[in-house]
Amino acid sequence: MGVFLRALRALFLLAGFYLLCLVVLGVFAGIAVAVHHWAPTLAALKVDVILLLLALPVVRASFFIRPPEDDGEDGLRLSKAAQPELWAVVRQAAEEAGTRAPDEIRLTGSVNAAVAENTRMLGLMPGRRRLHLGAPLLTGLTQAQLMAVLGHEFGHYSNADTRLSAITLRGRHAVTRTVSAYHERADQRVEKERARQEKKAGRARAKGKKPKAVDTTGAGFGHRQMAKLFVAYAKFYLRATQSVARRQELAADRVAVRIAGRDAAASALRQTTALDAAHGFYLRTYATVGIPAGLMPPHGQFYGGLARLLAEPERQEELAGLRTGLPEEETSPYDAHPPTAERIRLIEELPDDGRGHLEPSGPAMALLREAGRVLGELEDVTLTAEALAMRRVDWPELLHLGLRAGCDADAEPLREAMRQALGGDAGLRTLLDAADAGALWRVADALPKSEEAGRASGRAAREFARPGLRYGLSRLVILELVDAGLARWEMSWSDGTRLDLSDDYGDRLSQALEAAVADTPDTRPLRELLPRALHPTTF
Repeated sequence: MGVFLRALRALFLLAGFYLLCLVVLGVFAGIAVAVHHWAPTLAALKVDVILLLLALPVVRASFFIRPPEDDGEDGLRLSKAAQPELWAVVRQAAEEAGTRAPDEIRLTGSVNAAVAENTRMLGLMPGRRRLHLGAPLLTGLTQAQLMAVLGHEFGHYSNADTRLSAITLRGRHAVTRTVSAYHERADQRVEKERARQEKKAGRARAKGKKPKAVDTTGAGFGHRQMAKLFVAYAKFYLRATQSVARRQELAADRVAVRIAGRDAAASALRQTTALDAAHGFYLRTYATVGIPAGLMPPHGQFYGGLARLLAEPERQEELAGLRTGLPEEETSPYDAHPPTAERIRLIEELPDDGRGHLEPSGPAMALLREAGRVLGELEDVTLTAEALAMRRVDWPELLHLGLRAGCDADAEPLREAMRQALGGDAGLRTLLDAADAGALWRVADALPKSEEAGRASGRAAREFARPGLRYGLSRLVILELVDAGLARWEMSWSDGTRLDLSDDYGDRLSQALEAAVADTPDTRPLRELLPRALHPTTF
């Protein structure tokens, strides 16, 4: 489908949405006229109010709200003067794709590359172009793979996809805004009705009467029904536009193959998929683990630490496994991208272009001058003010203190149960003394329960409570050992983090915990492992 036909189709779908809005408003107007003609004035005015409330989301969300524009403020701007090597590669990729190079490069913190164009007249007139390039891609890709990624993105430019996206994005935004507006109005009606009924029930209780149960079933009914109408068109709109978007992605893949070669294009897709998983693991396990303790990695290492993870031989083996065994993704009719496995298969089925021996190359990060400084500047413009204000510590201290804070939070449900069941102090000594006094299962009964556990009683209730009780107790014990200097979380870029306890000590601790949460609790084995301050006074 050529550019003209794609533009015509996008305009037709957008016009269809506004036509639907006009039809809805026309029906409302017809109902209002008919009611004024046949019904009493007071009833007609009530209908007018209802119709006005139903029409407002259509008018406001469809005609008076402009779609958000890319203001270019996302990420760190990389100037041509400061990063000439990267800009040279970008210009080369654009030239080989047969399109105009971007006017701006923005470095971001995501495992993604994307192009945008601030067009005019719904995409009919070209505008300023911008390339968004994720720092994790520079960290984990070779220069040949980066060229393939750039070739794919500039394929969208050469196929006029970025210009036409202004039309389709406007339509998607209008549809979703209208649906959201109806759901918001319905929710507001439900909350208003709930508050009215609860207030009425409160007055009934004050008079000694039994209040009626709160029932908001009918509240917001009209808005929910209107939302269903626009959801139906939204599904049609997304299906129609996404089929075109998928063809655009495959066409952009062919541009990537032409520029970087078949093998580089396929390996770039495989590596990007593996990088996405590795980056998520890195953020969860390393970069953000200190946040509960108000800590951040050294400046520049929030994004820079990923390179240290990827450099470990054990991690490289894991990445190789991710690259080889791509999971089959569940496809959605609304997803703009075909499954990655399908894209790779189509590329690898192409004839050998003889450029496979050229695929290995230097790391893409080598194109960035003063990479450490740049990654630090990226933190300054992408992280929240709260994150930037946190104290910076080295990785070992970050992991240890962050995991201690997490352990402390995990122990809080048991502490709260102790406050409810026992009152007063909620420390480990209190819990062990309560267990010796036969009150442990009273504490366990105060722990949060699932619906099924809440219905259980006797032996069954105890079995439901035991795992949570044991886990909370283990958190309290670990905190005591850590604070006494008898244990510490140790980090490793190859193995993650682990609590530094000898195997013998760890086995004894596990057995002691089991004894402490037995039907007849025995705290003596556990006390013998803990600091002397937690031993019974008779010791």
